[in-house]
Amino acid sequence: MAGSEAAWQAANAGVQVVLHEMRPKVGTFAHQTGLLGEMVCSNSFRSDDSEQNAVGLLHWEMRAANGLIMQTADKHRLPAGGALAVDRDPFAQSVTDALMSHSNVRVEYGEITELPTDGHWIIATGPLTSGALAEAIAAETGAEALAFFDAIAPIVYFDSINMDRAWMQSRYDKGETEEERTAYLNCPMTKDEYEAFIDALLAADKTVFREGETAGYFDGCLPIEVMAERGRETLRFGPMKPVGLTNPHEPDKKPYAVVQLRRDNKLGTLYNMVGFQTKMKYGAQTDVFKMIPGLEDASFARLGGIHRNSFINSPTLLDDQMRLRSRPNIRFAGQITGVEGYVESAAMGLLAGRMATAEIIGTPMSAPPNTTATGALITHITGGADAKTFQPMNVNFGLFPPVEGLKGGRRGRKDRYKAYTDRAKVDWQTWLDRDTVPA
Repeated sequence: MAGSEAAWQAANAGVQVVLHEMRPKVGTFAHQTGLLGEMVCSNSFRSDDSEQNAVGLLHWEMRAANGLIMQTADKHRLPAGGALAVDRDPFAQSVTDALMSHSNVRVEYGEITELPTDGHWIIATGPLTSGALAEAIAAETGAEALAFFDAIAPIVYFDSINMDRAWMQSRYDKGETEEERTAYLNCPMTKDEYEAFIDALLAADKTVFREGETAGYFDGCLPIEVMAERGRETLRFGPMKPVGLTNPHEPDKKPYAVVQLRRDNKLGTLYNMVGFQTKMKYGAQTDVFKMIPGLEDASFARLGGIHRNSFINSPTLLDDQMRLRSRPNIRFAGQITGVEGYVESAAMGLLAGRMATAEIIGTPMSAPPNTTATGALITHITGGADAKTFQPMNVNFGLFPPVEGLKGGRRGRKDRYKAYTDRAKVDWQTWLDRDTVPA
């Protein structure tokens, strides 16, 4: 995501770009193809609300900056209530086609194993950076890259789901069209079914880490069994919360818990189990997930899995232009910098591409103000965060400077968020008009 966006921004500004991609020559645990912009963990860019949600605001900023990732996401959008979900395979193919056909872009396939010593480079290798390059980064920075473990949710074939038990509905019927209001598939549970599911989840065989290897999970993508270990009700107040849903099969009976699945492709043949990242072994997954009402005979297009994600300690290593302090010809972008999520990663690619372009053509460019979503993220990773406790971070309003004169608390939150987004949109457009090269 980040590398594709960086290349697009630089190429559109007239810079000749060589995009290096190691796949499919060198694969990863999670990727299936050699396409640029391939989505792995989810097919969702999360909320598209640019007035009340920080990631929705980030969508807005990237659209305003002619972002390839957002253009392509809009082109391949799927019904998902108030979220932005995409048809993942056509999305990746379109990103690839756009870059391969650009007159200023050349794609070279093969692994980069050393840090380049000359030229302008952006390293946007994501959380699954190859071992050789990760070792080169660690050797240069004088410290091992930080790491955490990320989990992938299963995908189910729609025609294997029992619709006599399940039903289609977005939470609180959110969405402007009937298609959006029925974008999610829901599987209800009684109290007894939920308790039996939790018991099986806790007892299931799980991935065992190698000796000396400990798992530090990112809280935004915790395996469901890790959440269950934190308390038997954790899932029921998290991804399995039953609020805002009415079961048409039993309209007078409120479910005790609900498993939601989100459409994963435009055909509607595949559904992703929302929030069901897991480290269970494959055999255990099929046994446990078939306990869910509606999934008794489920067939899985992909089971869940777990893999190691690496990121650098950006607050100590990068300057405010996203350059490696010890080698300023190299910029880092994307999830390897310690931002979390597809959109956040692509936004850092957008910024790195524009910053590199400005340096190449000799036009000074400042970072966007921290009152914007993009600016808040780069401020956080290049010095705003505590380096000693630095962990992957999604964009959120807690990274923004407060707007003076607004009341606090839950009652004032809606007005406060609207004030954040109104201010951000003005400041972002001003920055685009004043400080950046055209893209």
